[in-house]
Amino acid sequence: MYCIKCGVKLADSEKKCPLCGTVPFHPDIRLEEGEPLYPPDRYPRQQVNRKGILGVVTMLLLMPVFITLICDLSLHGRVTWSGYVMGAIALGYVAAVLPCWFRRPNPVIFVPCGFAAAGLYVLYIDLMTGGGWFLSFAFPVVGFLGLLVTAVVTLSRYIRRGRLYIYGGAMIALGAFMPLMELLMMITFRLPRFAGWSLYPLVALALLGGALIFLAICRPARESMERKMFL
Repeated sequence: MYCIKCGVKLADSEKKCPLCGTVPFHPDIRLEEGEPLYPPDRYPRQQVNRKGILGVVTMLLLMPVFITLICDLSLHGRVTWSGYVMGAIALGYVAAVLPCWFRRPNPVIFVPCGFAAAGLYVLYIDLMTGGGWFLSFAFPVVGFLGLLVTAVVTLSRYIRRGRLYIYGGAMIALGAFMPLMELLMMITFRLPRFAGWSLYPLVALALLGGALIFLAICRPARESMERKMFL
């Protein structure tokens, strides 16, 4: 028999098309039982010990922490460059490894935790270098990005419909923030003038966000795009 949608030849044992997933017959019609194409799995799959793997990953990440700390203390007698290494490893651990310890990690909680860790790491760099640019530049940028990404993740998680509006609005908001970020750079780092490079991402993100909102409003255009993009 053949699939009624894509024309792929099906074996008697197949209940649906392996390519497109279409059921070749009406579900009320009884199908003839054929010989399976593949032998049954005689060896059951072994479950992976997730906590054991995470423990190994944690130990592997602690090794460069101790090595860099010992080398830095032996050379300089205090924490200098090793603090950057330990901070980067801690930031990566909070962002990528820490959520894996939970069976069902909630991104609404861990996304702002990741941005908070990034803000603390940037604050440490500012204090170690004496730059004085954290409150006037890094904190507003990291804070805005954290709020924006957290809002997108929260709305996408708890609102099933209207994701195109969410993504489009987030792009427009990010584009609108670009001139403000350039202004903060000009004030913090005492740049001679407003260069205007932020207008390019502003226009690009506004166009992309507007296109997503247009697709959300216009159903025929959205369905046509879904057919063309195989969504």
